[in-house]
Amino acid sequence: MREIIAILRGITPAEALDVTHALLEAGITKIEVPLNSPQPLDSIAAMVDAFGQSAQIGAGTVLEVAQVAQVAATGARLVVSPDTNPAVIAATVDAGLLSYPGIFTPTEAFAAIRAGATGLKLFPAFKMGLDGLQAMRAVLPAKMPVYAVGGVGPEGFAAWRAAGAAGFGLGTALYAPGMAASEVGTRARDAVAAWDACA
Repeated sequence: MREIIAILRGITPAEALDVTHALLEAGITKIEVPLNSPQPLDSIAAMVDAFGQSAQIGAGTVLEVAQVAQVAATGARLVVSPDTNPAVIAATVDAGLLSYPGIFTPTEAFAAIRAGATGLKLFPAFKMGLDGLQAMRAVLPAKMPVYAVGGVGPEGFAAWRAAGAAGFGLGTALYAPGMAASEVGTRARDAVAAWDACA
């Protein structure tokens, strides 16, 4: 599986299925709808119903424990956050969902790991830089995946993977509100090609 998470911030329920189909056709099978998007739970539920057997679909910008239950009720499989909140992580794991909390320091990373995180979202990655990730990877458990999110596009995949990133979260590099599904598909294919080139 390609470790690319599509971040569909701002997507509407009317767009969700066409955009999801375009992503899957291109080879991206991890998708999050941030909860600060319009009617996010409606989009997630529709996406899960249509594509839940072939994709890991979930929510981003999950900040509160109560939101975890709302996301789980849609049938979603993953929860992504911009911060490290042990209570949110624990609730996510207890609900049987994959947990990707946002971290920026070793302290946050280890707090997330102790709370049961599935993987770590390094955010904003461009502020940490390649040397920062390399330094952090030296102390993190080898099997704990780190996803570079924020300011990292397909052109940087090879360098970030060499520095220790296991995967990436792509937002505006893949999708912006109102973008045609065909354009999302084109961008997704470019991202997949960049991933495959350094696999």
